[in-house]
Amino acid sequence: MPSGLINDRYQLGERLGRGGMGEVYRAIDLRLEREVAVKFLDVAMVESATSRERFTREGRAAGRLSHANIVAVYDTGEWPDQASSLMIPYIVMELVNGQTLRDVLHRNGRFEPAEALTIVERVLSALDYSHARGIIHRDIKPANIMVTDFGEIKVMDFGIARLEAADSLTRTASMIGSPQYLSPEQARGEKADQRSDVYGTGCLLYELLTGQT
Repeated sequence: MPSGLINDRYQLGERLGRGGMGEVYRAIDLRLEREVAVKFLDVAMVESATSRERFTREGRAAGRLSHANIVAVYDTGEWPDQASSLMIPYIVMELVNGQTLRDVLHRNGRFEPAEALTIVERVLSALDYSHARGIIHRDIKPANIMVTDFGEIKVMDFGIARLEAADSLTRTASMIGSPQYLSPEQARGEKADQRSDVYGTGCLLYELLTGQT
């Protein structure tokens, strides 16, 4: 478990949560005097070239984006793990106080149509922006969308995003993403493009309106 001061800049605090690839901590950026979130790749995945590339891809992809409905990435780096002596990659992100759409759905059930459409409109705005910059998210789902305490919508987790100019991990017959939100071409292991994100957003809208996956 990481602790203390990271690279003489980020003072780590409480753990905020754990995802498929690692843990996220609250931290203070001492240089800029602001709160941030720091995501560390799971130690068990560090020696996997594919996992490291996916993690690096998230920082590289999201770091190119600056949009009100996308969680901002500020910095990336590596930090030595004392127990394993491995260098652990990390991503410094905008701290979002809120909860995921998945958690909101599980607690409250389906959304009213007008509210669901407002959420989807903001997700599509974020995707339109990322698509214009050659970045395909490929995993749009409630768990990857945050609702802030002020009701803002933030798309996050570009860990399997595809940069159209270069995509070393996308191969024929390689299925990447969450099965229930996969577009037909992704399910067949074919190349994903902007339409794949639109399909995932359609699945998201269905879930928001019905409360069912």
